Amino acid sequence: MAKAELQTLIAEQKILNRIYVVRKQKVMIDRDLAEMYGVETKVFNQSVKRNKERFPKDFMFTLTEKEWNNLRSQFVTSSLQDGKAGWGGARYRPNVFTEQGVSMLSSILNSKTAIEVNIRIIRVFTRLREYTLTHTEILMQLAKLEKEVKGNSRDIENIFTVLRELIGQQSAPKPRNRIGFKI
Repeated sequence: MAKAELQTLIAEQKILNRIYVVRKQKVMIDRDLAEMYGVETKVFNQSVKRNKERFPKDFMFTLTEKEWNNLRSQFVTSSLQDGKAGWGGARYRPNVFTEQGVSMLSSILNSKTAIEVNIRIIRVFTRLREYTLTHTEILMQLAKLEKEVKGNSRDIENIFTVLRELIGQQSAPKPRNRIGFKI
């Protein structure tokens, strides 16, 4: 594997590790995005606030206290993420961005880094969606096959029952009428 391919794979894995499922949606936390874009979280959120109309609730939402606590419990420690401080002392509940919200970020963050990171993030989201679709198709095919097998197993069981009866009839022959003279 070439060095560039390896670096891309590592970068994509880091992005993938920062995608969480909240409210049955794949989302990224504002802090993670700000770090990837190379800006402070405060500056990042100010840019988002200035463009609030671009982020409806299906693009971005603020976590509830319970959601935030559940999400933090998934981390090894709440005060360390990737060896850096800053997770434990949050004074606010973070905003999270869906795939569409991340796409919209590209319209308000115009640095070269932001553009490159945004492209990587969108590619990871796209791969996740493709994987999910493929996974769903496989599950549907397995369910169909399982139904067919269940139907076939009853038929096969019936065939064996009939065969047992036939074999049982052959092993116990019927008494025959004798041919010939009776004395």
